Amino acid sequence: MRAWSAPELPTAPEGGRRPRVRDTATGRTVDPAEGEETATLYVCGITPYDATHLGHATTYLAFDSLQRAWRDAGLDVEYAQNVTDVDDPLLERAARDGVPWRDLADEQIDLFRSDMEALRILPPDHYVAVTDEVQRIGEAVAYLLESGAAYRVPTSDARDDDIYFDVRQPNSAWSLGRESRLDAETMLRLSAERGGDPDRPGKRDPLDPLLWRAARTGEPSWESTVGEGRPGWHIECSVIAGDRLGAPISVQGGGSDLIFPHHEMSAGHTAALAHAPLARAYVHTGMVAYQGEKISKSLGNLVTVRGLLNDGVDARVIRLALLAHKYSDDWEWFDAERISAERRLARWDEWARSAPQVSSAEATSEGTEAIARIRGRIADDLDTPGAIAAVDAAIAAGVAATPSLVAVIDALLGIRID
Repeated sequence: MRAWSAPELPTAPEGGRRPRVRDTATGRTVDPAEGEETATLYVCGITPYDATHLGHATTYLAFDSLQRAWRDAGLDVEYAQNVTDVDDPLLERAARDGVPWRDLADEQIDLFRSDMEALRILPPDHYVAVTDEVQRIGEAVAYLLESGAAYRVPTSDARDDDIYFDVRQPNSAWSLGRESRLDAETMLRLSAERGGDPDRPGKRDPLDPLLWRAARTGEPSWESTVGEGRPGWHIECSVIAGDRLGAPISVQGGGSDLIFPHHEMSAGHTAALAHAPLARAYVHTGMVAYQGEKISKSLGNLVTVRGLLNDGVDARVIRLALLAHKYSDDWEWFDAERISAERRLARWDEWARSAPQVSSAEATSEGTEAIARIRGRIADDLDTPGAIAAVDAAIAAGVAATPSLVAVIDALLGIRID
């Protein structure tokens, strides 16, 4: 499946630093690509049943910042992202609206592509629809059955058995709780809230996740080596990440609401399939709220990228407003966020337009220091608010807008200054 068009990356002066990021699994700040020349990144993609809201945009912008930092440091990057184009929320929305589920998915994927292009998000090298990987996922589930890491659970409303992963199966590369660091009571609560079925009869452990859902009447299904049906949620990311990038990858990324059960269980599946950890670091973005609640499709309190663009908001303003918050923090969107970003962008544009014609070779020591400060903040756990503050400080101090400084702002923050 095609991704979206890549924005042009300017050529910045040499000297970028390798970024360090906070690993959720250990709580430490690490260089996840240490010793490597190619950094690998997998970010969980959308379930395409509604428009891109600011929570989505914040997540994909955070890992865009990571890609940009890696590239500025001279690393190659290989990036994969999935699209969960068959799942219960998509099917339910399509049924509610009376439209074919594939048509709804295609429409929303196209909208997502256009939003990512507008925000100048670097696209994945591998943009993979789950429906294109069903056979491969079925093969992985068959392997887990054969190895004893999975088991069948009879079901009364399907023609075959559902298949579950055994979270208590011994594995040297993974144990339950290694990634999330949560206690059993919290896991049970989150499993029930986030797509799990801890009360399902016939399971060996309440936390065992679904690997394969046997075909039900009225639901889409595919033939596979384990029967007719469709994949569970966590196994799709495990298989796609492993097949496209290998294991372990440098970073597994997504919103903090994916820490458990999604990333925890995906890591367990990869350990059972590849006998290796899924990732060297698990990096998560905070939640964005609006009107006092986390932005959520289910709650309907959406502020969408498309809505802001349709209201005439410059895409650079949206990007600046989101980058003004630390990627890992929870925060709330107010209209003041947009107003502040508009004023900042106007100052930056005026700075560039009114600057004397100075070449990079004529850069002052203050300009070189400003570049170093911007790079230093990004390298320190993607501190985009600190990098923005460094640009503001340089402008306030009268530092000239040299081509090198403007290029670094574009390369690392993704803001093309007029």
